[in-house]
Amino acid sequence: MNRQVSVVGSGSEWEGAAEEVGRLLAERGCTVITGGLGEVMAAAHRGAKAAGGTTIAILPGERRNDANPWADHVVVTGIGHARNLAVAASGDAVIAVGGAWGTLAEISLAKTLGRVVVALAGAPDVDGVETAATPAEAVDLALRLLEI
Repeated sequence: MNRQVSVVGSGSEWEGAAEEVGRLLAERGCTVITGGLGEVMAAAHRGAKAAGGTTIAILPGERRNDANPWADHVVVTGIGHARNLAVAASGDAVIAVGGAWGTLAEISLAKTLGRVVVALAGAPDVDGVETAATPAEAVDLALRLLEI
C-alpha cells in the first residue's frame, strides 16, 4: 500500500514550501492529503499533481466543488473544524507548513494518534514534534521516521 502523508497548514507566505513538499512527496510515491481548501493545502496538491501524484481533499463543508482544483479525490464531511481529525488520521505521517490554530489542532490530533509529525520552519512550535528547515528535509525526515 502506498504511503499517505497529510500536509497541514495555512498562510499564503508558505505556499512555495508547501508546493515543494507536495512535489517531493509525490516523487517518492506518496498520496498527498490536505484539508482541501486554499493556500498551503492547494499548494501541496498543486506540487503533487505537477509530479504526477495523487491527492485527497478532506473538506470541512458540504460542497464538493469547494475543493481546490488539484484535488483528485474529495471527501465532503460537513463537520467543520472537526474534519481536522480525519486529515490527521488519514496520513501515515503529517507535515506542517506554516499555520495557526487549525494546524496546531491537527498536529495535536496526529501526535495523540501516534502519527509521525514533522513541522517545517514557520509551523507552530510543539514539544515532541520533529522540526525541519527545508521542504526536502521535512519529507526525508517524515519518511525515514515511518521506517523506524
